[in-house]
Amino acid sequence: MVSKTERRNKIKARIRGRISGTAERPRLCVFRSNKQIYAQLINDELGNTLVSASSKGITEGTKSEIAAQVGEIVAKKAIEAGITSVVFDRNGFLFHGRVKALADGARKGGLKF
Repeated sequence: MVSKTERRNKIKARIRGRISGTAERPRLCVFRSNKQIYAQLINDELGNTLVSASSKGITEGTKSEIAAQVGEIVAKKAIEAGITSVVFDRNGFLFHGRVKALADGARKGGLKF
C-alpha cells in the first residue's frame, strides 16, 4: 500500500517534470502542513528563492482565510520585487481548499497565472 506522502511525491515529480520557474516567470511553490501554509517564488535556473511568505504569526481567521492572506502577502512582495507573472506549482497537493485559497489570494494581490 502506498502512503499519502509517497503518492504526493509521485504527483509532485510528474508536475515538476512539466513546469519550471525562470527569472521572468518564477514558480509559485506551495507547501501545506497540518498547521501552516507556506509559499515561495523560485527561480529554477539559478535555484534561488526570490520571495517567500508563510502563515506563521497570522492567527485571525480559518485556515482557508489565513491561506488567502498568505497569497496576498506573497503577491505584494512579488510585485515589490518586480514580478507580475508566475507559474503555479501545487506541489502534489490537490487544487482545493487551502491551496486554492492561496492561489485566489495571490491572484487578488495582482499576480498573473
